Amino acid sequence: MQINPPFGYREIVPLHKTSGVMLPAPGFLPEFITTTNAMPLSYTEFGVAARDLPIVFTSNDEGKSYAAVAVLGLAQNENLFVRGGAWEAGTYVPAYVRRYPFCMARVTMNNAEQQNRLICIEKAFLADDGEKLFDGEGKPVEKWAPIERLLREYEADLDRTREMCAIVADYALLEPFTMQATPANGQALNLAGMFRIKEEKFEHLNAAQHKNLFKKGIVGRLYAHLLSLENFGRLLARRAKPASQPAAMPRGEV
Repeated sequence: MQINPPFGYREIVPLHKTSGVMLPAPGFLPEFITTTNAMPLSYTEFGVAARDLPIVFTSNDEGKSYAAVAVLGLAQNENLFVRGGAWEAGTYVPAYVRRYPFCMARVTMNNAEQQNRLICIEKAFLADDGEKLFDGEGKPVEKWAPIERLLREYEADLDRTREMCAIVADYALLEPFTMQATPANGQALNLAGMFRIKEEKFEHLNAAQHKNLFKKGIVGRLYAHLLSLENFGRLLARRAKPASQPAAMPRGEV
């Protein structure tokens, strides 16, 4: 059996009902988050994330498939939302961050990917004297319910995101763009490899295509994405702002 860990996770193992878990303290951020300038974003997150984060589309296979991501920084290894080791209060925290150290992983057996996904945890968070998330009868304790709900809802939401990205790609709605800026310090910034919705093409879809986008609830997400692009200007302003005192990580929404 082969388990493929998500980006940023080091070594994940299946979560067993007998496992002891060292649950992270509120506000804890894994090391990879502080040096990550983009984060996967799911279907339900578009509306609330668009208030703070630029939302763009990316492709790692030369346009065969696309993913939605939230831009967190304007340079490599830069996360402008982490200040003093904490996520800046009052700004949206992507579900990808909030689910850590848990995740749902795809499992490959005999070179065949299995349909069902497995609830896993970063191995470093397991300990014999850790907190039990299931009682002696194997029933979940109260603390486990919101964690499991986040994991399962987020995973289902990612499937909806993949469907949305496939549709907008099939309708040829995506166009590449580059964010270029010269901050006050004179060091030019050039952020490439991003795609956005081409508004003119969006407006001239045929009736059946428009109907399908409305039926699947995609139209609202696309407008949220377009509006969120204004946040690139806010990222520049955030980059120029001195680091504030660290604050506890706020609760996010899925």
